[in-house]
Amino acid sequence: MIRAMADASTPPLSRRQWLAGLAGGAWFWADAAEAVSKRRVRTKPTPAPAPDSEAAPLPALLPPLPIRERRLANGLQLVSVVNPDSAVVSVQVWYRVGGKDDPAGRSGFAHLFEHLMFKGTKHTAAESFDRLTEDVGGQNNAFTAEDMTVYQSEVPSNHLERLLWAEADRMAYLTVDEKNLASERLVVIEELRQRVLADPYGRLFEAFAEYGYSHHPYRRNVIGKQADLEAATLADVRAFHSTYYRPDNAVLVVAGDFEPTQLDAWVDRYFGPLATPAAPIPRVSVNEPLRSLDRRVVLSAPQVPLPALALLWQGPPANHPDAPALEVAAALLSAGESSRLNQALVYRSQIAQSVGFAADLHADAGQLVAYAIAASARSLRLLEAELFTALQWVCHKPVGTAEMERVRARLLTGALLARQTPQGLANTLGEAVLVYGDARAADRRLALLRAVRVADVQRVLTQYVLRGRRVSIDYQQGPAA
Repeated sequence: MIRAMADASTPPLSRRQWLAGLAGGAWFWADAAEAVSKRRVRTKPTPAPAPDSEAAPLPALLPPLPIRERRLANGLQLVSVVNPDSAVVSVQVWYRVGGKDDPAGRSGFAHLFEHLMFKGTKHTAAESFDRLTEDVGGQNNAFTAEDMTVYQSEVPSNHLERLLWAEADRMAYLTVDEKNLASERLVVIEELRQRVLADPYGRLFEAFAEYGYSHHPYRRNVIGKQADLEAATLADVRAFHSTYYRPDNAVLVVAGDFEPTQLDAWVDRYFGPLATPAAPIPRVSVNEPLRSLDRRVVLSAPQVPLPALALLWQGPPANHPDAPALEVAAALLSAGESSRLNQALVYRSQIAQSVGFAADLHADAGQLVAYAIAASARSLRLLEAELFTALQWVCHKPVGTAEMERVRARLLTGALLARQTPQGLANTLGEAVLVYGDARAADRRLALLRAVRVADVQRVLTQYVLRGRRVSIDYQQGPAA
């Protein structure tokens, strides 16, 4: 997610990409931008849709994934799915450390460390992963999010063994020195400048975390602040590696063409000897308190072509029972040109250039965000009123069966397409383990999404949005706040 900014390769989309306008942006940002270029005004009223009918229990969409799981004596968790028809294999290591685990005064540290993991080890030269993957027709990447840091590689299946060795090698024997730290710190600071400070709306999207959370470390953005990055020391880096980069804090995910017995033997050979430190792994235990009052924040930045606003509400964690309904609600509101917010604010009233809504749910807590960029010199107060009215409309008016089916089909198609490649399947399994707590949640989530009905969408929007306390952000031209 984050490293892709530096090397210009793009990892699979994640729920965080839309927030900072990073690594490809959001699906709803892209759809809204496309809508602006094709603006049209509907001239005939649309008949009221038929309400969504209550369906009978649905049969399984697909057979359960043939997931294999085991845990080594040192605590390493192995999750794998074999597909001998793919001819390639994806190897991913998901570490349970992310932006929320950054040391005090060191925002962006997990992200900085992600870059350092591509430097040399005791046994390899810097950038060896490019040679092990790209030189044989494969690929490698990594991303840092709030709850995790993930290293992804995909190679022809006959190169699986050396890739497993290389991942175990950098887990245990990473070379951390002043030269590597200095070079990667400059890369990360340049990312910050390009993706946040130079982007007209970069500061707005980065503000969502800071103002959406009051206590939880999610309020620190993953990419970090320049002063914190510059303050990082070699001692900080070495302590971070020994604290979090250890077998009992990692999930090794392998998907694609491999022989299960051989995989187990290689994992035992290369990861099995790695020692687990005696010190416990620090865990974030902060609970985000319920917001009691509404709040308005005014932010300014240079070179903002049009004013914008954002509305932030508290949401549940990703594994909460309401999460599937919120995911469907977000798609109904802002996925594609025909989405509710796009139709209401961009096409019909033409008060917004672009608009979006997302459920940004993490392992510990979540938030819901609606945003809009004004069209021309429109008043932000009028834009805010129309945005909130559009949200109310979904809660109180009928939503047709056909519209709900399109939304569900969009979400399910995306989830199923992700499973068609070893890389996408490995991503699905890794997220299921680290965010939802169980690899088999990958199958359960499909069933939960299919089961969401209009009443569920209206209930969660009413509970979290219409009745929730919110932070409103006005964003406009001016000196950087």
